[in-house]
Amino acid sequence: MTLAATSALPAGSPGQARIGSADSPSIRDLVLLAAQVADDKKAIDPVILDVGEALSITEAFVIASAPNRRQVAMIADEVEAAVKAAGGGGPISVEGLSEASWVLLDFGAFVVHVFLDETRRFYDLERLWREVPRIAWTPLRGPEADAEPHGDVDATDLQPEGVDR
Repeated sequence: MTLAATSALPAGSPGQARIGSADSPSIRDLVLLAAQVADDKKAIDPVILDVGEALSITEAFVIASAPNRRQVAMIADEVEAAVKAAGGGGPISVEGLSEASWVLLDFGAFVVHVFLDETRRFYDLERLWREVPRIAWTPLRGPEADAEPHGDVDATDLQPEGVDR
C-alpha cells in the first residue's frame, strides 16, 4: 500500500488506535501537515517521500533540517503538537531530541526526520531513497513562500481510489 492509496490507517497497523476512525484525519493529511508546519517554522527544504511500496513498516518520510540544534528541537516539537492537535495522536517513539542533531518522530504510519543541516547532508536520506516518489505539497507561509508546490507528485494525486473530490 502506498501513501497515494491510503486514506486512513489499515486495521492492525502501528498507531491504528490513534488514527483509524472514520472521523480521523487521513495519513496523507497528517503527512502534508507535518511538512507544512516544518516549513512554517523555517525548516530547510522539507520533503515528503512516499516509501510505502519500498518499506512495509511505514507509508511516508517527512524530511527537513535546520541550521542549529535549537531550531531542530523547535521544529520537532511544533510538528508533534500540530499532528496531535489535528487528531493524529502523539508519536509512538521520539529519538534524538536531547542531542537535536537528528530527531526522529515515529507516528507509525509516517516518520518525521528533522536534521541539523550538516547531519542531513552527511546521511543524505533523499539519496538513499531516491527511487521513491516525492510528494508535492504547498507551504502554509504567506507571500514569501514558494509559488510552486514542493515535490514531484501532486498532492491531489493522493486521493484514495473510489473517492470523488
